[in-house]
Amino acid sequence: MSRLNKLINQINHHKDRLLGNKRSGSKKSARSPELLTVIPRDEHSISRSNISENALKVLYRLNKAGYQALLVGGGVRDNLLDLHPKDFDVATDATPEQVNKLFRNSRLIGRRFKLVHVVFGRDVIEVATFRAPPKEEHSSKVAATGDQGMILRDNVYGSKDEDAMRRDFTINALYYDIADFSVHAYAGGWQDMQQRQIRLIGDPETRYREDPVRMLRAIRFAVKLDFTIEAQTAAPIRAMAPLLMQIPAARMFEEVLKLFLHGRALDTFRMLREYDLFEPLFPATEQCLRDDPFALAMVENTMRNTDTRIRSGKSVTPYFFFASLLWPGMRRVQQEFEDQGLPPHPALQQAADRVIRQQVQCTAIPKRFSIPMREIWEMQLRLPKTHSKRVHELAQHPRFRAAYDFVLLREQSGEDLKGLGEWWTSYQEKHPIPQKSHNRGPRNEQDREQHGEQRRRRPRRKPRSQRPQS
Repeated sequence: MSRLNKLINQINHHKDRLLGNKRSGSKKSARSPELLTVIPRDEHSISRSNISENALKVLYRLNKAGYQALLVGGGVRDNLLDLHPKDFDVATDATPEQVNKLFRNSRLIGRRFKLVHVVFGRDVIEVATFRAPPKEEHSSKVAATGDQGMILRDNVYGSKDEDAMRRDFTINALYYDIADFSVHAYAGGWQDMQQRQIRLIGDPETRYREDPVRMLRAIRFAVKLDFTIEAQTAAPIRAMAPLLMQIPAARMFEEVLKLFLHGRALDTFRMLREYDLFEPLFPATEQCLRDDPFALAMVENTMRNTDTRIRSGKSVTPYFFFASLLWPGMRRVQQEFEDQGLPPHPALQQAADRVIRQQVQCTAIPKRFSIPMREIWEMQLRLPKTHSKRVHELAQHPRFRAAYDFVLLREQSGEDLKGLGEWWTSYQEKHPIPQKSHNRGPRNEQDREQHGEQRRRRPRRKPRSQRPQS
């Protein structure tokens, strides 16, 4: 009798599971029931009208050519959260070479992680081939790991299921299938979306060692999406923060822009400091923050003002942002040089050299940004000369407006400049500066690149033999 009761209980248990799945509308994969949850069209909010037309073109052409292709990552996640995705990425079983051959408007990029950019004017659709865990038989040309576990190359291709488990966070292991308009969520990603939490796939320490930038991404997603970081995902961050020093400086520059130029810079800054992640990005600035109230006010006002500009639809220039963050450290070094007997101008120039040289070891600063950044700093010594005969000439300097705003930021942060900001404000009201003075064309190659302008090329002259005879 007990055996019969046990059999009945098992039947009822399976029946409840089936009914539960049917009630929720979610389907579990028969191959790996704990891994994949399929959310049908009527159970989610994604519509093709909210997906980039160019991304749809890529998806449909890949499918038409016989390849599996799905929208993946942030484009799916943000649509589910009723946000407006900036990028739409595609994952496919086609190799990068096959994708490149299929799209004439595409280019292969990357060595560490080879993928394809399909270019539609300014819109770029990133197409990545499904990845799989590397095995011993794979050569270092396709898969390589550093001594401390960091992934140096990851070009082993596999299936969609394998690809999902190679992604960083569960909320990024989401795939939208245009074949039936369903969402495929892996590793509990659908549940984490409902609970609004950031959780790594796999062992957090291992995943952070593979790519330390994942620690920054955890902070960025938590702030951007207003999610919490799951306890086990958060636990190792403080101890592993120094691993960020292994990341190439050029990549860190791009990550800094992503962190602070999305409208939540102040919250991001505070959370980075909470997890000891700000120091690897700006070591000299962090040293100032610990014992200088002005430095903290300067950095927080920079973040606050940046957020205000972005939310108002105004542009933010990276060189002004970096000039503000590095100013406290630069002033500290400048004072050291002045104490040694150097005049202010040479002291500032040498301090700027040292601070920028140290900073670019952590985050690269392209010359098109470092040059105007230095000009803003140098003009802080020229703007106080309000009795000079060259005041009008100074007001027409291409960096005047940025330097003037920098003075206002310094005063806002508590620095006593003897009413300098008010003086220049009054001067501009009494002597309106022609708009063209501020919007003159870029003077050099760095400015031209910053403003997105291209150098005009003179038409190539024909050889003498091809010229018409007079």
